[in-house]
Amino acid sequence: MKDIVFEKNVSLKEYTTFKVGGPAKYFFAAKNKDELASALQLAKEKKLDVFVFGGGSNLLMSDKGFKGLVVKIEISGMEFSDSKAVVGGGVCLSKFANAVGKNGFTGFEWAIGIPQATVGGAVYGNAQAFGFRISDNIELVEVFDRKTFKLKTFSKEQCKFTLKNSAFKKNKNLIVISVVFNLQKGNEAEIKENVAKFLKHRKQSHPLNFPSAGSVFVNPEKKGQVTPAGFLIEKAGLKGKKIGNAQISEKHANFIINLGGAKAKDVLALIRLAQKKVKENSKINLETEIQQIGF
Repeated sequence: MKDIVFEKNVSLKEYTTFKVGGPAKYFFAAKNKDELASALQLAKEKKLDVFVFGGGSNLLMSDKGFKGLVVKIEISGMEFSDSKAVVGGGVCLSKFANAVGKNGFTGFEWAIGIPQATVGGAVYGNAQAFGFRISDNIELVEVFDRKTFKLKTFSKEQCKFTLKNSAFKKNKNLIVISVVFNLQKGNEAEIKENVAKFLKHRKQSHPLNFPSAGSVFVNPEKKGQVTPAGFLIEKAGLKGKKIGNAQISEKHANFIINLGGAKAKDVLALIRLAQKKVKENSKINLETEIQQIGF
């Protein structure tokens, strides 16, 4: 085990795309699997609660912060060979998607422009957009089991991917270290065209000028029929609704934005209001896509 030192009282506000959240009592950025193992071993010895995250793009951290150890996964590295890529869990998803295209492969144009998300976080929540899912291209996922302190390799089937879910989301002991993707050769002009199309859609439809965590709720699915959560929230009359300096976006109702100086409690209040009103109005339970920590 490596000798490591935890930072103390680190503000988590700058580590989340919402730009809200209190301090972590202890904080550590793990740049490889050995550092991760050492940090978790030290936390175990100190009997600290541990929270592990990637880019902070799908996270609502309490204003009170976190009383234990927060570990940020910064495990990097991208290797392309033939029709495969091996990628570290801490690699920025958008950066990887760009590299996929530059290496002449297709299938990840949808992920370019997603702010701060990491490959590990995207696998954890089976990220998707425009009808594509990250699980579409996965062959293997290497994880660190913080319960047994052992490395494990999961096949795609063992990952149990469903809509915005995975085995790793259900078992928080499993931390994504690296991922092996299967890739398909693409046409350079078509790749550029797809990237431009998806970026244009994001710019037109998403409130990119304000801090947010992207889609707050999973689009409900029943009998194969998916209903956009934003449509249900708008139908409930909540588009543009403000609590404190947090607002349900007027541009896309499945986004909650920070107008400047918002508190986590304001965002949480809007989440609960949306769930309550949609339940009353449409008889549908909205499930949150974002993690809520410290509440």
